[in-house]
Amino acid sequence: MSISEDAAAARSVRNAWALSAPALILLTLAAAGPLLIVLVYSFLSPGKYGNVEWVFSLDGWRSVLYTKDIFDDSLQLADAHLTIFWRSVKLSLLTTGITFLVGFPTAWFIATRPPRARALWLFLITIPFWTNLLIRTFAINEVIRNEGLFNTVMIKLGLFSEPLRIINTDAAVLMGMTYVYLPLMVLPLFAAIDRFDMRLLEAGYDLYASRWQVLRRIILPIVKPGIIAGSILVFVPSLGAYVTPRVLGGGKQMMIGNFIELQFGQGRNWPLGAALSMSLLIVVMVALLVYVRAAGKEGHGHG
Repeated sequence: MSISEDAAAARSVRNAWALSAPALILLTLAAAGPLLIVLVYSFLSPGKYGNVEWVFSLDGWRSVLYTKDIFDDSLQLADAHLTIFWRSVKLSLLTTGITFLVGFPTAWFIATRPPRARALWLFLITIPFWTNLLIRTFAINEVIRNEGLFNTVMIKLGLFSEPLRIINTDAAVLMGMTYVYLPLMVLPLFAAIDRFDMRLLEAGYDLYASRWQVLRRIILPIVKPGIIAGSILVFVPSLGAYVTPRVLGGGKQMMIGNFIELQFGQGRNWPLGAALSMSLLIVVMVALLVYVRAAGKEGHGHG
């Protein structure tokens, strides 16, 4: 390549960067700017009536896991915080597991239908996305509350003598999140199963493999990218869920998203809320890194 060609290529690269600079700056300010503000707030002192005082402090981060004794200022584990963290992780993992158990056969059913019927089933799966999350959550609330559809039908059938208390429990939150995030599991699984070569099933059965062996050693390894993608799409929003625990948990079954809102609202401890927000972000980043690493290994395995 001649010197003039090198100069022209370098000029083309500079022009491309100059043209994309406004968009890059806007994206940086819009995405990284608020996170930077939250990060800075996590290292400041709480104000008396909310907001922050511009005095450096690590109390926000320390309060994530520890609390000070009111008498001797000794540090103790923040049992309430750890309980909320554990409930959030537990319910998110359970939501991911249940959506997979329900979503996998659903996605398999859709992927094995004729093309016209397949389009109809996919259309039905995406219908919940047309409705606001809050409305969907209230719909579940109307079904499982004490005077709701479920209890009314059960009592009419004589199966229950009194309403079954589901609302304001972990089970209610789990049911709500499973309903809300199920399409996020079904769609990636469908995309993976749709590319599955069904002749591999015939080959497995010809080699006298049982149904369980075919599922475990043929189907699941091949559709693994869809499983990982669906799990991440369900786990990440479940971990930071706010609306569903607030409506179905009634404020009694608090998750990390509700706890963060409480610190910025009634708690008036913005540094703690910011530290909790960054802690949640770190957990989500770790989950995404695990996904990228697993997906990378999967790509090398099929390369």
